[in-house]
Amino acid sequence: MKISTPGRICLFGEHQDYLGLPIIAMAISLRVKINGNKRSDNQIIIHKKDLNETEKFSLSNLNYTKSRDYFKSSIKVCKEAGLNFSNGLECEITSDIPIGAGTSSSSAVIVSWIHFLSKMADQHPNWDQKIVGKLAYLSEAKEFNEPCGMMDQYTTALGNLIYLESEPQLKIKTLNSRLGTFVLGDSCEPKDTIEILKRCRDSRVSIFEKLKSKNQNSTIFSINENANLSELDNEEIELFQATLKNRNILKKGLEELNKENPDHSLIGRLLYKHHRTLRDILKVSTSKIDSMLDASLDAGALGGKINGSGGGGCMFAYAPENPEKVADAIKSVGGKSYIVNMDSGTKEE
Repeated sequence: MKISTPGRICLFGEHQDYLGLPIIAMAISLRVKINGNKRSDNQIIIHKKDLNETEKFSLSNLNYTKSRDYFKSSIKVCKEAGLNFSNGLECEITSDIPIGAGTSSSSAVIVSWIHFLSKMADQHPNWDQKIVGKLAYLSEAKEFNEPCGMMDQYTTALGNLIYLESEPQLKIKTLNSRLGTFVLGDSCEPKDTIEILKRCRDSRVSIFEKLKSKNQNSTIFSINENANLSELDNEEIELFQATLKNRNILKKGLEELNKENPDHSLIGRLLYKHHRTLRDILKVSTSKIDSMLDASLDAGALGGKINGSGGGGCMFAYAPENPEKVADAIKSVGGKSYIVNMDSGTKEE
């Protein structure tokens, strides 16, 4: 049994989804692949070829033995959803997606794993991609109380270009825009996703809690620049304004992406405007990421931004016209580049 799942880039709504705000994200043509079969015993053996690691455990003991013990949590969540496993499993995982670099390699692995589990279970459930995405979210975020939204799991599961609202209730819309080519750039700088998310999330959750007393009829979706900010200090006001700015950039992006043939130059400008807010106020970019973006723009890219939680990892440039030149420009300043297009969601190969 072979399963593959794409990575993803976030076009609009970076560092917004865990606040409950919408996102626009796109699955990309770099994929995780799982290839495996049932065993005659109850052992789970997972060969992580790219990491030169093998993980082993028994179906009879799914107690977590490390943080982010996702392979076990996924089996647990699948069992809670009604699956049974009379046999162990052995599989090999390979990936084209940069690992730990902000392109949802982890979520793509877990989406693939849950899709694989659904095919290897005693009974074969009729799970669509959306259910697989939901179970991946439960396995990653809920089981370990991690500060993340639903973007990664649903984008990699569903594929294509999606607009996602997680609150007040889940709403996902596939956007049919023809965007063309992007160039992903890996800075090869390590990052600490969990700590960055806690810092960027917790400070702003606190801000919106403070605002409730003086803005009782407003929510994070409706509050605007005329809000009473007397409870906030100068740094908090700046973070509040940045959150609204990114929310409004997404609205403009969505309006354009609802068109089959959007204005590519406008999309590029909005992407870079989003990046500047992430860089200057949330401070999640790095000098290397910025040099990669500058080189991309000089080479003809229409725009771009940091991708993922930041502090390292990846950026991407929007380059529907001259992707090879942009890819070379990223390499020239020390990045690793990948020319990518929109791709389909998790699937059986």
